[in-house]
Amino acid sequence: MVRALSAAVSVIIVAGALANKHGNGGEAWVRLTWALGLRRLGHEVVLVEQVDEVGAASRAWFETVATRFGMGSDACLVHGDGPVTTGLALDELLARADGAALLVNLSGHLTLPEVLERVAIRLYVDLDPGYTQLWAAAGNRGARLDGHDAFATVGTNIGGAGCPLPTAGVPWIPVLTPVLLDAWPAGPPPVGGAFTTVASWRNALGTIEHEGRTYGSKAHGFRRIVQLPRYVDARFELALDVHPADRADRRSLERHGWALADPRSVAGSPEAFRDYLRGSLAECSAAQPLYAGTRSGWFSDRTAHYLASGRPALIEDTGLGEQLPLGQGLLTFQTIEEAAAGAAAILAEPERHGRAARAFAERHLDSDVVLGGLLRELGIGP
Repeated sequence: MVRALSAAVSVIIVAGALANKHGNGGEAWVRLTWALGLRRLGHEVVLVEQVDEVGAASRAWFETVATRFGMGSDACLVHGDGPVTTGLALDELLARADGAALLVNLSGHLTLPEVLERVAIRLYVDLDPGYTQLWAAAGNRGARLDGHDAFATVGTNIGGAGCPLPTAGVPWIPVLTPVLLDAWPAGPPPVGGAFTTVASWRNALGTIEHEGRTYGSKAHGFRRIVQLPRYVDARFELALDVHPADRADRRSLERHGWALADPRSVAGSPEAFRDYLRGSLAECSAAQPLYAGTRSGWFSDRTAHYLASGRPALIEDTGLGEQLPLGQGLLTFQTIEEAAAGAAAILAEPERHGRAARAFAERHLDSDVVLGGLLRELGIGP
């Protein structure tokens, strides 16, 4: 049961994987956006991460990113179950958690009972829609839903009639990916820019089955559109994290006209990630088969940042049209022919689609709008 609170209670803890994803600029933006977006709304925000094993590189990444974005004095990296921390001492974290209005637990990574029990409302935010619900329905404790009062998901169709995914008995609150618009200035797409995306060829979540169907990794989605550069007179580039064992896929991508970049070089910091997206003509990406095949309504944080930058996005359909306007700035496809038609439409009017992309972000993804609405749903604030 969510407890309604007075607007005067303003401490919010945001927990998620930052150090655990060191060198990944895009993932850093996800955690930063929740923390800084809630701070923009006037709340006192503490950024927390709990990691089983903390190496020197991950610790340095956590400290550097938190400090660079003004969170250095309000950040705590908990080593294992404590009491060793980086940043705030554990006692300081617990003092800040006492009477806090809200814990925003991204993917449920924070499990410390000493923190959870001190917070009025514990919100689980699902960033992997489909995987989370199927794990929970199967009784897999890896879903980490226990101990929370409220549940939000970026799978905006979960619980709806068109999405076959189970809810695991949870009343999921749909939430779009928030963006810090001030941190992502928009401008016209560059002349000669490429269709790009930043991706892992195989996700760490593995394959999963549901209702007799097996869902694999993003590699399977891209294989369906591997010939796309032969359909459209444009540049296509993937900043692709691909294992050397997948060299046959790498060769296939290159043979069909995809240029490949190293994501650690072009998107290895929050600033580099932003520059890479802003240097693109548009995004072009397949989705995880589970997101698309179940019409989960998954909305990518990466796509949100392309749109905020004034870069159109051409993405595989995950059922977003059931909730959002498509076709101007944000275009979706199910087949390679539809992908080619979408790319041609963007090439024909890149500036118009770029303006529409930014307008979409301002209307639907602005962190003030997204996070303010979520807080009201939880009974926090006006």
